[in-house]
Amino acid sequence: MNKIYRCLLLIVSAFIFYGCEGYFGKKTNLSFIEIPKATNTIVAYVPVQPFIPGFVYPTDIIIGYDQLIYVADSGTGKITCYDLSWRQLGTYAVPGLSTMAQDRELDLLVVGTFDTLISNINYTLSCIYRIELKNAIYGFEQAYIKKKIIHPFYFKEGISSDDARVRIKNVAVLGDNSYYVTRTGPDNSATQFGGPDDAVLYFDKNDHFVSPVGVSTPIGYYSNFFQSPIGIASLAQPPQSTTVSSSGDFIFTCNSPNFTYKALYIQQVVSNQGEVYQVEGFYSDTTQASGFLYTPYRFVDPVDVTVSGDGTNYIFIVDAAKDSLYQFTTTGLEGVTPPPALHQTKHIKVSFGGKGTGLSQFNNPRAVAYYQKIVYVADAGNGRILRFELTTDINQN
Repeated sequence: MNKIYRCLLLIVSAFIFYGCEGYFGKKTNLSFIEIPKATNTIVAYVPVQPFIPGFVYPTDIIIGYDQLIYVADSGTGKITCYDLSWRQLGTYAVPGLSTMAQDRELDLLVVGTFDTLISNINYTLSCIYRIELKNAIYGFEQAYIKKKIIHPFYFKEGISSDDARVRIKNVAVLGDNSYYVTRTGPDNSATQFGGPDDAVLYFDKNDHFVSPVGVSTPIGYYSNFFQSPIGIASLAQPPQSTTVSSSGDFIFTCNSPNFTYKALYIQQVVSNQGEVYQVEGFYSDTTQASGFLYTPYRFVDPVDVTVSGDGTNYIFIVDAAKDSLYQFTTTGLEGVTPPPALHQTKHIKVSFGGKGTGLSQFNNPRAVAYYQKIVYVADAGNGRILRFELTTDINQN
C-alpha cells in the first residue's frame, strides 16, 4: 500500500508542479497555513541563551568544516567570523553580500554582486566570490578573493540586458567539492543557451560550469523544472570527516506560486547510462508522524534549508513569510524520534515560530544552520542570531 501512495504522490505532484494555472486555480488562499508554535512538551527545541545581537540584517549563517561560525550581514556588507564560543576573529567585506557556503578545502563560496562597465554601460552582475581561507584559519587577516564566478561569463562571453536581472541565490557543496547553485531570472525557456534562468546549476570543484540540472518526473523530463529556486542543501555537511556523504542528492526550496510543494528532495541516480535526477516522493504515513514535508502549501517563502551532518540527517527549513522554523527527517516525516521513556513510535513535532521578538519567535528569518546538536537561525528582521537545542539533547552535551 505504501508503494501505491508513493506512486500516486509522484503523479499528483507532477501535475501540480506543471499543471495549467486554470486547472488548479489562479490563486490559492494561504491564510489557513499553520504557524507552528513552541509547546510545553518534554521534547522541543528551547532557546540557548544568550542570543547573539549586534547585526544589522544577517542573511546567512554557516558553521564551516573548520569549526568556525560565519555570519553574512547584508546590512553591513561584511562576513564576520567567530569561534564556537562566539569570540570574533575578523570581518571581510563582499560587494552585494547575501549567502555563502564552505567547501572541504576551507574556501568560502560567497554570493554577492560585481560592478562592471561594458560598452559604456554599467552593470551590476550576480557573482560567486571564492575566498581563500587556508592561511587564515583563525580569521580573515590573510584571506583573499581567489576567483570570481560572474554571471553570465562562466558559460558565455557576451551579455544581454536580461543577464543583469539574473541572480544567484545560494550554493550547496558536495562531498567532492563540486557544488550546486540556485539561480533565478526573467527567462525560463528550456532551450535558452546556458539553461533557463530559473535553475539549479552544477559546477565541478574547479568552478567550471558543467550543466543545469534537469529532472525526470512520471510525466516526462523537464530541463526547466525549477521555478524561483532559493535555498539548497546537499547531504555533505560538517563536521569534517572521511565519511562525509558522497551522494549527489539535494533538497531545494522555492517560492513560486506554481509549486504546491515548495521544498523538494531531488535524488541523483547514477547508472551506466549516466546521471538522472528525479523527485523523491514521500508518502504521508500517519502511523509514523502527524506532519510531513510534502504537505500541500506547507510553505510560502522557505528561504533556506540545511541538513544535519551528524548522522541524524534532519532537514531544517526557515520560512520568512511564516516566521517559522521547521524540522523533518530525510524521509519527510515532521518531528524527531521520541525518547524510549515515552513508549511511543510516532514522531514528535518540534517545529515552531511566529512573528515577534521573543526567544522562540522570528522576524523574517533568512538562514538556518546546524552543528553539534545546536540549531542556528539568522533572525534578520531582529538583527540577531538565535540558537536552539532539543530538550532531549541538553544533558548529553
